[in-house]
Amino acid sequence: MSYQYLELEQKNQVVTVWLNRAELHNAFNTQVIEELDTCFTALNTRDDVRVVILAGRGKSFSAGADLNWMKQAGQASKDDNEADALKLAKMLKSLATLKQPTIARVHGIAFGGGMGLASACDICVASFDAKFATSEVRLGLAPSTISPYVIRAIGARQASRYFLTAERISAEQAQNIGLVHEVCSAEDLDQKIDEIVQALLLGGPEAQAASKQLIQLVDQQELTEQLLLETAQHIAHVRQGAEAKNGLTAFLNKQSPDWIKTAV
Repeated sequence: MSYQYLELEQKNQVVTVWLNRAELHNAFNTQVIEELDTCFTALNTRDDVRVVILAGRGKSFSAGADLNWMKQAGQASKDDNEADALKLAKMLKSLATLKQPTIARVHGIAFGGGMGLASACDICVASFDAKFATSEVRLGLAPSTISPYVIRAIGARQASRYFLTAERISAEQAQNIGLVHEVCSAEDLDQKIDEIVQALLLGGPEAQAASKQLIQLVDQQELTEQLLLETAQHIAHVRQGAEAKNGLTAFLNKQSPDWIKTAV
């Protein structure tokens, strides 16, 4: 499938999705959102893809929403305005619920929706020059559709500050508050990501997909009898699968499981 604002690169079992609107710092409008949603939906069906990296061409990861697009949406009817916002919300969910592990490769700015994209990925690696912000309030807006993912990443207490102040957050600060996992020089960004990719390829793809579902199941839940039952049902289902049987047998026989044999 061809895209106007995205570039896809595949190297073995790893796909990098490049935001390619560099002249506008990869800000997104309706078409960019639709292309991202289509792309993530398609990737979710592919068993030949083990890891998805989200990156930005040019000087920035993503400046978030195109302000001209936001202004036009605000001037539209209530129904059209809500439908437009829902497209963004669904795209972020498509990213957050991909079965494959996802890595945000952040350099330059990741403001507003760009910070939302980084937060919706499972792992975030940033260069020292990266800057994050939930900048919406300075435009008279709120970080509504990105809020589930940013709050999940940094917690409500940190969101209470940054949603309200819209302060810029350095890469080091972002790591301290839980948004970023690794910080490195721009020159080492791809090497650091590759190290994480290699670690991911050692895990079973079905087990990783199940683990992502498990986080969504357990996060912020009380330790009720129902939650205990659901987690028990979860592992019971996973360990009955062919992948788990292969992994356990391989470990006990001191062999490599099938998914590593195919990770060439």
